[in-house]
Amino acid sequence: MSKRFVVLLIAAALMVGLVPTASAQEGDVWCGTDEPVSITWIAGTVGNEYETAVALAEKYMAEACPNVTVKVVERPTSTTETIAQYQQFFEGQSSEIDVYQLDVFYPAMFKEHLVDISEYATDEFLALFFPAVLDAYTIEGRVVGLPWFAGGGMLFYRSDLLEKYGLAVPQTWDELAAAAKTIQDGERAEGNAAFWGFVFQGKAYEGLTCDALEWQVSYGGGRILSPEGVIEVNDPASIEIFDKIASWVGDIVPPDVLNYQEEDSRAVWQAGNAAFMRNWAYAYPLGQAEDSPIRDKFGVGPLPGKEAGMSAATLGGWGVGVSRYSQNVEAASAFAIWVTSYDQLVDFHLARGEQPVQPALYQDAQLLEALPYLASMGNVLESAIARPGVAGVQYNAVSELYYTAVNNVLAGSVDAETAMADLELAMADLGFELP
Repeated sequence: MSKRFVVLLIAAALMVGLVPTASAQEGDVWCGTDEPVSITWIAGTVGNEYETAVALAEKYMAEACPNVTVKVVERPTSTTETIAQYQQFFEGQSSEIDVYQLDVFYPAMFKEHLVDISEYATDEFLALFFPAVLDAYTIEGRVVGLPWFAGGGMLFYRSDLLEKYGLAVPQTWDELAAAAKTIQDGERAEGNAAFWGFVFQGKAYEGLTCDALEWQVSYGGGRILSPEGVIEVNDPASIEIFDKIASWVGDIVPPDVLNYQEEDSRAVWQAGNAAFMRNWAYAYPLGQAEDSPIRDKFGVGPLPGKEAGMSAATLGGWGVGVSRYSQNVEAASAFAIWVTSYDQLVDFHLARGEQPVQPALYQDAQLLEALPYLASMGNVLESAIARPGVAGVQYNAVSELYYTAVNNVLAGSVDAETAMADLELAMADLGFELP
């Protein structure tokens, strides 16, 4: 299926009136200008994110602000590569991009390059968001981005296979390993040699930072950096869980996981070749697509922990922010506000899944019908763990050191005790405090 065809399908869904028009969140659309202008939005890449962004832009031009032309360009697949590209644009003070899609930890890195959008959005509008999520985009009192979607890491499980083998949804990592082995052995014995017990994001990139942070916190370990900037990686709990996960690679986890990003994991999972998957909520509606081999055969829930109830979920999600170097700041800000307004977020989640950033959306009948996991997951945003924003402009360097060290452990080239001791010293060299 071509990207253009998918865009047309999503655009059609957005334009047929799926959402109630009575919304206290909306009001008259503000376009930021009465003159014809053109703005560029860099967005999308994972799953149908880009196609959904294009469809929203087309709806904006067709229904909301015909005088504003919105061009959508696709960001790199890797978050790490996205950071590098954004740095090039910002350091060059480029006006090429007006609206940026911002990962939840970007604001501290790029704060000086982004407009304070609270100068254009009303207090009533800003109050619609979860305070904790909006806070992630608020730096030194400046709202440098608006939340678009959020979420935490989730455990996807094959409910049909759990029933087939008489197993319960695992609550601990040891339970997951045992269930994964049982199901994997059974499915392979029935002829599916490509079946694996568990897939996740194991490539040396930002996605592994998210996965590994969940592992160590759910096992009673630290959080990479404390709020005060103290290094929290070299502790017995973190070392134990990293070695445990590494022991699974080649056993219940495919060796290729060392190169898996989100879409690689989902490809294995959605093909029906994994019992469990760690991923984000976007994978839910894709797994439920009419042509999906696992449609109506899976469920989602919290990730396991060392013990039941010790689940941890890395705070994920993206927002939108406006470049200080845009030649059309008001039009770009108006578009950012529109994209993150209630009705457009309903449209977005119907097409894309993910977890909403406004509490009212969790009561929306359409979303609850289309995305039943919202009710079963509860509000993960209240217990999600943020990546160490205290690192500020050094975040990318910290994350690269961290995910590289963990990837080396998974690859078996070093044990976790040695890797975490070396990582601790490397982070100290960046100026962070030793415990």
